[in-house]
Amino acid sequence: MNGEFLAFLILSGTAILGGILMINLKKVVHMLLSVVLTFVSLAGIYVLLSAEFVAVVQILIYSGAITILLTFGIMLTDHKAEEDRVSSRIRAALAGLGVIIFFFTVYAGIRNLYFGPGAETLHADNTRKVGESIFSHYVIPFELVSIVLLVALMGAVVLTRRREGEDQ
Repeated sequence: MNGEFLAFLILSGTAILGGILMINLKKVVHMLLSVVLTFVSLAGIYVLLSAEFVAVVQILIYSGAITILLTFGIMLTDHKAEEDRVSSRIRAALAGLGVIIFFFTVYAGIRNLYFGPGAETLHADNTRKVGESIFSHYVIPFELVSIVLLVALMGAVVLTRRREGEDQ
């Protein structure tokens, strides 16, 4: 076991823990913080994969901007922080059975998987290659994503705007 494998185990365990906490916590702000924990852990995994650019984008976009948008969404909506969840043993058993089936399906799928020979120049100029790829081959999808995000932001503003004469 080397240090990279140990770091992967810690980061992947932290990402899974953040996801589990997000599902099980009751307060919305605590859920948001657990999502941030998951995002930061995933950025660490990207660093281990020598994708520093993607890791920085993960931190800036998801851990920063998306988290701020979620915070505004939480503040602008009426939510009751003390909702009681109805839990049943049948639902928990079915969820556990689903997780076990999913695990064995994924295990069977990757057990004999062969990816071919490894890349020899994986660490060389990957940030420049990502930038060249985005702005030369994928310019139109990149700009379309920015337009979709702008429309989504405008839609959020329209939906949350209060009409004249409405009470809180």
